[in-house]
Amino acid sequence: MTNMGNRHRIPVYNNPILNGDWPDPDAVQVEGIYYLIASSFNRVPGLPVLRSSNLVDWEHAGHALPELPQTNHYSLVRHGSGVWAPALRHHDGKFWIFYPDPDHGIFVLSAEQAEGPWSAPHLLYAGRGLIDPCPLWDEDGTAYLVHGWAKSRIGVKNRLTVHRMSPDASRLLDHGTHVINGEELPGFTTLEGPKFYKRDGWYWIFAPAGGVATGWQSVFRSRSPFGPYEERRVLGQGDSPVNGPHQGAWVTTPDGEDWFLHFQDRGAYGRVVHLQPMGWGEDGWPWMGKTADDGGPGTPVLSHPYPVGTSPEDVAPPSSDTFTSPGLRPQWHWQANPRDEWLSTCGGGHLILRPQANDPINLRELPNVLAQILPGEPSTFTTTLELDDVPVGTRAGVVVLGQRYAWLGMVRTEDGYVLGSGTGSEGPHEQQMGRAVALPGPSIELQIRTDETPRATFAWRVGPTDPWQIPIWDFDVVEGRWIGAELGIFTASPLGSREHGSVRVGPVRVDTAPVRRATTQRIAAPVSP
Repeated sequence: MTNMGNRHRIPVYNNPILNGDWPDPDAVQVEGIYYLIASSFNRVPGLPVLRSSNLVDWEHAGHALPELPQTNHYSLVRHGSGVWAPALRHHDGKFWIFYPDPDHGIFVLSAEQAEGPWSAPHLLYAGRGLIDPCPLWDEDGTAYLVHGWAKSRIGVKNRLTVHRMSPDASRLLDHGTHVINGEELPGFTTLEGPKFYKRDGWYWIFAPAGGVATGWQSVFRSRSPFGPYEERRVLGQGDSPVNGPHQGAWVTTPDGEDWFLHFQDRGAYGRVVHLQPMGWGEDGWPWMGKTADDGGPGTPVLSHPYPVGTSPEDVAPPSSDTFTSPGLRPQWHWQANPRDEWLSTCGGGHLILRPQANDPINLRELPNVLAQILPGEPSTFTTTLELDDVPVGTRAGVVVLGQRYAWLGMVRTEDGYVLGSGTGSEGPHEQQMGRAVALPGPSIELQIRTDETPRATFAWRVGPTDPWQIPIWDFDVVEGRWIGAELGIFTASPLGSREHGSVRVGPVRVDTAPVRRATTQRIAAPVSP
């Protein structure tokens, strides 16, 4: 019998579980540990790998892609290109990542451990407009690949194509079959992001449609990988505040629970990750989130008990950095494939950046911006910069970077050092935002404060005991090309100057507003008779 008066507490998580820009997540469970990857676009290193013991609390485990394989092409900043929606699988004792570059084709990497090292990318399918690949290995060893299409590159979208693939993922065995055409489905636009599964003799394609910010999650099933497929919408915004809940991963725990990870587009904050309960109805179709009374799509839950048998872990992807380790921590990335001379030293409490004589004025085109994702709640980003023997005209500072950007820092002049600032967007020019205040020396402490809008306010001071000075301007933060906004550090010298000197970067501290920690809730506990 059950004694309803005997209650115990269970942990409850709050969505989003990853409150930052982790676009297009895919995940697997291997021996009770969960691994998640995300799109990285032009960010380098790319293909971040996260690890979790409970599907809620995640830590950084590394990157699968130290640089983009088209080395020369990605020596320049290619906004919106690079790594689009990837797939992560575990098969035949290996982890596999399939990722698309919409300008070059579909690539495959593998590793014995998700933490790496990963193999060099193999070009499985060359061509423009090929996106969002996902493999499926059948019980008999046959392998398949599904992918979508990018209209921006090839003039076609809203359809999914399935290929036969060699079991070792080295080549495709046919030219592909278009299995689902969104143009034939009422209301469908931008059908993309497919994930391939098999369950109870059915081939399943989980795929979103309707656009990044406004879409929904559909599932398709067929008795053959090549169709015909039936369709059902299983998750949408409904009456929830979570817009566009879709595109992610179905994961099953060792205890047999099913869960669905998906993103929500939050503009400048990027695509944050939510976790939804999932199960299977008597009719054989999956349900997700809070089920609808009328049998329609589920809606996202804002909080829910942790997966059975798990508890909260005090882990999270890092943001602050004391620079005590000899290399960059995993939160940092460049805007393009890096060169060794950009970073001279990292360790001992600081890093040394080398100004490059490549200043294009517009910071969106500067490859050597060292950045990290914008936190999904109000935050403060603080660091100290010190210029040492740099050429006249060299500037260094902190930047909020999206399709528009703003920066604050210092500039070396013939007469000394001045406070510098600017804002820009497309095009070669930028606009100065404040007056050029003379500085007493080559060192400055800088701060970027973002609110919930998000709007950025910059602040500066010369010494740690001085009051913060706030310029009389602020900046409406906007997203990048398919990514959220970023917080970064940069330095550059004018074109034609002789490269010398360095910029010493002190520790970076990122403080956020109070985070909604896991809570507990009382539930009835069964007792033995």
